[in-house]
Parts: sequence; C-alpha cells; structure tokens
Amino acid sequence: MKLYLIIVNLFFVQLSLAQEQSTKVWSLQDCIDYAIEHNITVKDAALDKDLAEVDYSKAKSSRLPNLFGSASQSFSNGSTIDPITSDYVTDQIHSTNIGINSSMTLFQGKQLSNQIKQNKILLDQSIFLEEVEKNNIVLNILEVYLQTLYSKESIAIAENNVVASEKEVERAKARLDSGTIALGDYTEAQSQAATNKFNVISAKNDYQQYIIQLKQLLELSPLEDIQIETIDKNMDLVNLNIDKNQLYTNAIGFLPEIQASNLNIEANEKELDIAKGGFLPTLSLTGSVGSGYTSINDNTFSDQFDVNFNQKLGLSLTIPIFNRNQTKAAVKTVTINIEKAQIQKQTTEKEIYRKVETAYQNAISAQEQVIAAEASKVAAEESYKLAQKKYELGALSTTDLVISQNTFTNAQQNYLQSKYLNILYHELLQFYQGNNIKIN
Repeated sequence: MKLYLIIVNLFFVQLSLAQEQSTKVWSLQDCIDYAIEHNITVKDAALDKDLAEVDYSKAKSSRLPNLFGSASQSFSNGSTIDPITSDYVTDQIHSTNIGINSSMTLFQGKQLSNQIKQNKILLDQSIFLEEVEKNNIVLNILEVYLQTLYSKESIAIAENNVVASEKEVERAKARLDSGTIALGDYTEAQSQAATNKFNVISAKNDYQQYIIQLKQLLELSPLEDIQIETIDKNMDLVNLNIDKNQLYTNAIGFLPEIQASNLNIEANEKELDIAKGGFLPTLSLTGSVGSGYTSINDNTFSDQFDVNFNQKLGLSLTIPIFNRNQTKAAVKTVTINIEKAQIQKQTTEKEIYRKVETAYQNAISAQEQVIAAEASKVAAEESYKLAQKKYELGALSTTDLVISQNTFTNAQQNYLQSKYLNILYHELLQFYQGNNIKIN
C-alpha cells in the first residue's frame, strides 16, 4: 500500500513539473517579435501591401499590347451574304473564321505612365502603413506587458497583507481572551483580514485580465497558459537629458505616419495628372490576322485558308470633344482631395506632437513621482512596523493598526504604479527617438 502511494505521489509530482515546464515564460521582446509575425492587424496591413504590389504590376502591364484569338463557325440558309467572299447568294452556307487580334495604346494623355507612377507611390505608402501597424502593436504590447507586471506585483503585496492580517487576527484573539480588548476590536481585525483576502482575489483577477489582453495581441489560444518575465532593471531614477524640441524633430523625421502622409499627397497629385489627361486625345495601334472557309467554294479547306489569309494594321485616334463635363469634374474632385491630404498631414503632425509632448511631460512627472512614492513607501513601512510593535504591547487599537496597514498598502501601490509609469514613459521617449524598446 505504501509503495502504491509513493508511485501515485511521484506521478502527480512529475505531472505538475511537466505542466510548469510547458508554460512558456515570455519576455517583452518575445511578445513583440511574436505579435509582429502573428497579429491579425499587422497581417491585414501586409495583405494591403501585397494588393498594392499587384496593382503596381497591373499598371506596368497596361503599356503592353493585348492579344486575343478568335474562332467562329456559322450556318446560314436562304438569301444572305457569304462572310468569306462577301458575295450575295441564296444557298445553305457553312463558314469558318479564325483570327488573332491585337491592340496597343500609343498615347493617352500620359495617363498610363502617370498611373504607373501613382501605383508605385501607393506601394511605397503601403510599406509605411504596414510599419505604422507594427509600431502600434509594439506600443500596445509594451503597455499591456507593464500593466501585467504591475498586477503581478500587486498580487504579492495583497498576499503579504493577508499573512500579516491573519497574524493580527491571532494576536487580537489572544488579547480578546485575556480581556485586554473588546469584541469590536477583534471583529475589526477579522474584517481587515477578509478585506485583504478579497483584495488578493481582485488582484489575481486583474492579472488574468491583462494576460487575456496580452494573449489577444499575440493571437494565442485562450487555452494556452503563459507567464511573463519579470524585469530586474532599476529604472526608478531615469535622467531625462532630452531636448523636447529635438525629440519632436526626431519623431517627425522617422515615424512612418509622416512618410505615409507625404506619399498620400503625392498619390493625389498624380491622380490630378491622370484626370487632366482626359482632356487629351488617345492614339491606339490595332492589328489582326485571320482566314476562313466557306462551303460554297469548291476549293479545299486548306486551299481556302491560304487564299483567304488576310492582315490588317491600323491607327485609331479618339479626340475628346464633350463628355458632359466628366473630366472637368474629376479634376476638381482631385484638387479637393489634394487639399484634404495636406490637411490630413497637418493633423498627423499635430497628433504626433501631442503624443510626444504628453510622453515627455508624463516622463518628467513620473520621475518625480517615483522618488516621492519611494520615500512615502519607506516611511509608511517603518510606521506600520512600529504600529505592529505597539499593537503587540497593547499600546495601539486595532483600528489604528488597520489604518497603518492600509496606509502602507496604498504607499506600496503608489510606488508600484509610479515605477511602471516611469518605465513606460521612458520607453516611449526612447521609441520617439528611434531607439529600440528594451526593459530587460
């Protein structure tokens, strides 16, 4: 029986170890790399780029001549015109026609060349738009990752409070039994212990919520269990030796949003050239070769194909005279779109300035807050330790002890929050300078 129990215990131990080993520990860089490769928003942007490549290739091919083959078989009865000889006959006619046709646009108001240039601009723009989505996912991962770390450390604080409050309940029970405190003091200690247990549950729930957000950004299965890597880099005190104006200039210079906006203006300007091309004539080259057979001719099928073999080559000129002001309206529409694209660029620049300015001011504030929060935490911890000693000696009420513990807990939470906000805004400033985000 003992041997059986030993085997069962070993089995569960091995199973537990296997489960722990199967849970991957993700670093921030792991999350970023995986999300860039698997996130559906990034994939959608990559597909838009692929479509732009297809459109560019299609535009380049528009300069080439087309080529079509044709074949027909017809039967007619009665008075009709022979399709091969063009003679008027009254008879039953079987006829066969085979040909190859081709046409090529020689000039179309430079619309073809401008369309090619526009599609190249749109392809370049799609590359920058893909980079925009990649940057967005990187920043989202950074924020959620740090929030998850904050929640994870909050669990530890809440669990330590539970341990402390349970010890305080034991002390309160002993003092109640000895008659040194009233029942209300004991129940207040119990209430604080229950509150701390509730806070543990709440902290764990917050942690799991952030894990869910992180898994969604990574496009992981809801059933997959993940753990995140804690950071050991001391970033409580970060020297912000950064000029705000230079920071904004750097951001404008490298962020893909600006490049995409510039290309959007260029694409609309090319659209204007395309629209103006509608005022100019179109010159096309056409050609064909073919032959045929008719049943009213006594020659053989092959002989008729030799005799009826024909070739055609021609030029076609189309001059726009009046198309109900469609071209004129198109030019006005594109002119308006150019102005809208320029306004959109200004809006993008304003948004980038807002983000950079906000990150800079928040970084300064977070740096000051983390210093103050750390000092407050140290003071609150010493005060709480002193309160515990006084409580043990019966020189402090349960209410005052609970207040001291809550003050210490709030100080710890404030320090954690300022710590991770400091890290977040520091990394945002690094990002806006064109540097890689790295917290480990």
